[in-house]
Amino acid sequence: MPILLLPPLLEWYLDLKESAFFTQYYDEILVANILYIVLARFLLLDSAIFIFSRSKYHVHIALIQVVLLYLEITLVTIVYYAIVFNIFDPFSLFHLGATFTPENMKDIHEHSFITSMYISTVTFTTLGSGDWIPQTLMAMVAVISEVILGVVQGGVFVAIIIYAHQNKETKK
Repeated sequence: MPILLLPPLLEWYLDLKESAFFTQYYDEILVANILYIVLARFLLLDSAIFIFSRSKYHVHIALIQVVLLYLEITLVTIVYYAIVFNIFDPFSLFHLGATFTPENMKDIHEHSFITSMYISTVTFTTLGSGDWIPQTLMAMVAVISEVILGVVQGGVFVAIIIYAHQNKETKK
């Protein structure tokens, strides 16, 4: 699963070395990142459902495997979007709608990856605290895609748990 993080990590490195290229193809690179993670995530979800439905193990063991897989998918997705937000500068993608002291603002600007992780986590979980507001069309597209992934993953996860519970009752 962590292999999914290779493209944005490579971009992060290249952004440091070839920032002119990223400036020129800013929107295209951001769209490519969004398409990549959406397609990869849906393939992973399909794989998880397939693994769960075809498991020869006891239902409890298969369920634990799926829960761990979903946890890993969640973490990889949040980190993926955080890396993308950080590459494209969270302060240019998002507007901070909250008021902070100058010292806190300095900390937030100095720790842009932590800020990106926060934005990604709040977006993925659909918490939507409203303190970070997308300010570009591409940021809006990124937020839409991350929210859809979070909602779909949560729904499928609940469906798998219900399916496991129903299978447990029918096998008695």
